[in-house]
Amino acid sequence: MITYDEQQRILKLDTKNSSYVIGIFDENYLLNLYYGKKLPDANLWNNAKRNKSASFSPANPHIPNESFSTDVAPMEYSVNGSGDFRISALAIRNADGNTVTDIRYVSHKIYPGKPSLSPLPSLYLNRDDEADTLEILTEDKVTGAEVTLIYTAFRETDAITRSVRVTNASRNDMDIERVFSMCLDLPTMDFDFITLYGRHNKERCREQRKLAHGIQGIASKRGSSSHNQNPFAALLRHGAGEEQGDAYGFNLVYSGNFEIAAECDYSGTTRLLMGINPTDFRWHLAPGESFQSPEAVMVYSDKGLGEMSRIFHRLYTNNLIRGPYKTAKRPLLINSWEAAFFDFDTDKLVTFASHAKEFGMDMLVMDDGWFGKRDDDTNSLGDWFVNEKKLPGGLGVLIDRVNALGMKFGIWYEPEMISPDSELFRAHPDWLVHVPDREPSIARTQYVLDVSREDVRDNIFNQMSDVFSRYKIDYIKWDFNRNLSEAGSALLPPERSGEFFHRFVLGTYDLMNRFTEAFPDVLFENCSGGGGRFDPGMLYFSPQIWASDNTDPIERLSIQFGTSLCYPASTMGAHVSASRRAGFATKGNVALWGTFGYELDPTKLCEEDKAIVREQVKDYHKYYDLIHYGDLYRLIDPYFDERRCAWGFVSPDKSEALFTAVIMRKIENSMFILKLAGLDENTLYRNEADGEIYSGTLLMHSGINLTDKIHNDGESIKLHFTAV
Repeated sequence: MITYDEQQRILKLDTKNSSYVIGIFDENYLLNLYYGKKLPDANLWNNAKRNKSASFSPANPHIPNESFSTDVAPMEYSVNGSGDFRISALAIRNADGNTVTDIRYVSHKIYPGKPSLSPLPSLYLNRDDEADTLEILTEDKVTGAEVTLIYTAFRETDAITRSVRVTNASRNDMDIERVFSMCLDLPTMDFDFITLYGRHNKERCREQRKLAHGIQGIASKRGSSSHNQNPFAALLRHGAGEEQGDAYGFNLVYSGNFEIAAECDYSGTTRLLMGINPTDFRWHLAPGESFQSPEAVMVYSDKGLGEMSRIFHRLYTNNLIRGPYKTAKRPLLINSWEAAFFDFDTDKLVTFASHAKEFGMDMLVMDDGWFGKRDDDTNSLGDWFVNEKKLPGGLGVLIDRVNALGMKFGIWYEPEMISPDSELFRAHPDWLVHVPDREPSIARTQYVLDVSREDVRDNIFNQMSDVFSRYKIDYIKWDFNRNLSEAGSALLPPERSGEFFHRFVLGTYDLMNRFTEAFPDVLFENCSGGGGRFDPGMLYFSPQIWASDNTDPIERLSIQFGTSLCYPASTMGAHVSASRRAGFATKGNVALWGTFGYELDPTKLCEEDKAIVREQVKDYHKYYDLIHYGDLYRLIDPYFDERRCAWGFVSPDKSEALFTAVIMRKIENSMFILKLAGLDENTLYRNEADGEIYSGTLLMHSGINLTDKIHNDGESIKLHFTAV
């Protein structure tokens, strides 16, 4: 619900349990008055008062209140060069050459529903009455820039989305040099700043540090959201934790260069910005042109990080993921990569499929190595035609044989990449990402295709859709295995060269949108050397993303715990592999916290492991709805405990729960009593393993003793409870 108090000039956005309040101050400055637990009223003008530095904080000469200065005020959307010396959300270089920007309130409108930000991905509504939208029109009277601040407040979940549209309403050209999707000024710095850092094979590890005076934050300028930082951050109030206290979560629906920055000033307040990384960004606006920023998602919880995460999970499950696999059960697949790498042929793949079918699996995925002349990673990217030396008779023969077993078929692509040793490169050497007079860097023996160009996208689409149209393909793994360097396009004029990174992302989105519209029944799984593009922008097109190339179950724990801060289990690609760190039971228990599948040669399993795999396949079906649509509770986080970890899923009606615990490092003579969470205190639950009945209160406050159940490195246990 969104309301406007005309007398107080206050706009109030309410979700189920939170409020966000904006005030229209003197001279039409927009101020942020509050964000937090839901308020019944909004008499909040006292919140705008800030002590300024008398001689050094500029003041508007038309405002008699000497305590007001944009240098210290809680500005709703900060701008550059007009008296606010903190980090700015917007800077526009005008025809005079300066970047002084000063936007003021003009008008607003409130309406039910939510606008599309196409061609950018964004959250959507299933019904118009799910949310309400506020659009605030502001303008810079000197430059003629019109800046529309767009907010959508969800009624039944505690989430607000934000974005910004900049329009050149003048007769002169202008250049946007900074345009963040959101700015939030909070009246305290009493927070821990939580982000997700990493690298290839170690993505989305939790990092938590106390906010400090000055600017701190994370960013990517790699051309993708990256392995190294994820476009997510949280502010956790001191004294809060997993299930109690104030937690604010922020996520950017974007797959390119981003920045999340927090600045704490001398008065002990915090400003947080999130949006496109201004490094190497400049967007040229001719008269009449507009620029739309990506969407930022804000979540507030007064019940700690756990409830913050569950809000994100429900929101993305219902309002971000699209297509039939939003609700349809996804096939249990086996992928050929760790089983065969590049060394396979039709008979080997059919043998994999035959054994997988015996275990109850649903799909065979043929990974890298099926196209051009590709027997290693040094050639053929861009040549999306079948290597018939490896697959005699082509894809049709292979797919028919796999389908005859009752198995679906999936295939691997890396559409945005090109090998120097490829027919496509020899025909179109100018199609790679490059700048004049500089030799392009190479990584993994490949270049990046300039998908900001429509002709390049057309070529990729035509090659790939020719395959999809001729054969029954049920799944596509879409990979992206290097970052962008020497970033430029042969088609962009100098005055628009700063648009390249964003246009590259828009090109990728356009390509993905064309595929998902042309082949709506295909299950897409995004990948980028594992989790290098694990972000909401990708989830809009593919309901699941390969979480990491690291399939070791113990290493996966920190990856999956970190990922879960924002992203639901149904989005995390997780497989059982042949890694030796733990047995098959623990591999399966860890992989169940995700999409679940296999990454191994099924012909090499011993009889004991075969029996375990058959049980795991049954568990996949048994617990599918609970894991995909239940509420996650992180019980013991490996960020805090290096010995063991535990998590659980509880059905929305609290009638069923599945909890899992893993010993990462054995400690002799150590008790292990696990306290559960999320259950109904007044309900009795039966432990499926032994038939014992416990109250929800007992299980959550006294716990269950696992000391004699698991104690060695790599051991794990599942605990399944149902209401009596």
